[in-house]
Amino acid sequence: MTSVAALTIGELAQRFGLAPHVLRHWEAMGLLAPDRDSGGQRRYGEADVVRVAMILLGKDAGFGLRDLRTLLGAGSPRDHPEILRRHVAMLEDRIARATAAKVLIEQALSCPLPFDECPDAWEHIAAYIPPP
Repeated sequence: MTSVAALTIGELAQRFGLAPHVLRHWEAMGLLAPDRDSGGQRRYGEADVVRVAMILLGKDAGFGLRDLRTLLGAGSPRDHPEILRRHVAMLEDRIARATAAKVLIEQALSCPLPFDECPDAWEHIAAYIPPP
């Protein structure tokens, strides 16, 4: 990575397409710890740029800020296998739901009947009807 001169909060936020308040929130959460200049203003260096990228990557993977704080604060994410296993289970559930939704939409596209009369869709509809 090329060397980064000390960035202001506005410059760093703009670089990542974030609002400055997001970086302040991450700092309050313990995810960022920027240096301060003699006037007390935040200054972000290369390590902070990498850290913001890692936070965004973690958020894209579906992690919450508290889990990211724990994972990024550890020597290795493997130091917290319970968080990783819980997240894998959550992703597997999300993938199963997305797959079921895709099947349902594909059935709606292929069935010429109204949706509630389509035999393929009826199984999904019935699953949403609570017993009496």
